[in-house]
Amino acid sequence: MIEIDGLSMELSSFALYNINLSVRNGEFFTLLGPTGAGKTLILEAIAGVSPINGGCICLDGRDVTRLPPEKRGVGIVYQDYALFPHLSVKENVVYGLRYRKIDPEESSDWVDWLVERLGIRSLLNRFPPTLSGGEKQRVALARALAVRPSLLLLDEPLSALDPNFREEIRELLKKLHRELKITFLMVTHDFSEALFLSERSAIINNGRIEQVGPISDVFNKPSSPFVAEFVGMKNVFRAGFNGARALLDDLELHLSRPPDGHKDYIAIRPEDVLIGVESSSPGNANVFHGELCERIDRGLYLEVSIRRGNLLFKAVLTKRDLFERNLQERTEVRVSIDPSAIHVF
Repeated sequence: MIEIDGLSMELSSFALYNINLSVRNGEFFTLLGPTGAGKTLILEAIAGVSPINGGCICLDGRDVTRLPPEKRGVGIVYQDYALFPHLSVKENVVYGLRYRKIDPEESSDWVDWLVERLGIRSLLNRFPPTLSGGEKQRVALARALAVRPSLLLLDEPLSALDPNFREEIRELLKKLHRELKITFLMVTHDFSEALFLSERSAIINNGRIEQVGPISDVFNKPSSPFVAEFVGMKNVFRAGFNGARALLDDLELHLSRPPDGHKDYIAIRPEDVLIGVESSSPGNANVFHGELCERIDRGLYLEVSIRRGNLLFKAVLTKRDLFERNLQERTEVRVSIDPSAIHVF
């Protein structure tokens, strides 16, 4: 559906470098990365609203690199919604139809279905400044879909919403994708959004693609220290290897199997660093002692740091666990890590 070959863009203080990306027809794909990584630039290049310096963009086998936005068959929803404040909701929704050769009766039926499906019928005569964030998002979705695009581009569609609306729109996007069966390409910096919505993802960092693959692979098998930390593997260490053992300073950790080929790092999720409890496979677990040196309240849980020599491990505990066991800072604790929880790359 989307084929990007060698895309490059140069701005005064930022550049995209040789972006190569393939998105399958009908899938929900996310461009994931921190703020300023270049995700939105890729989206705008596909939409045709930002000039590129090199490369080729094909949609449905058609080279659209030099085509204007209205001839690409793409709908786009911006982070700030970009609704016209002087037009009513109804006028906003049908605005793009004037640029498309669509049968009026057919388009009227389609718009009517969208209005009903997105629950905005009662808003049609209102104006954008009077709408809530969630209402604006629904109107922006209706406008983007009114032109019957084969590709829907979403630029951080949830980031400006409060938590209640965010959950509501997230569920709506998932249902719309399932019902419409068109390709969705979404930009986000929130990995939990990508994990909930997308089938595959590309991780973008500083204008380059770090990793592309199924979202479960990105989550469980990161290919670089940046990706590992971005998806929540906060324990990332450079290591040497001797068979099925990882060597970190004076600490030796057993692995579930010897690494394939040359590897330089290990990564472990905080939830897999167990404090004072038995591993699920105690006979094979890596067990060592360290000092609990910091506690950070994350709301639903506590993130704790355990120092072992020059190494600092991050773990998570429920507040109940912490207080029942009276774990204070500077307390020596027993740490257990299952070999299967150690990712090598």
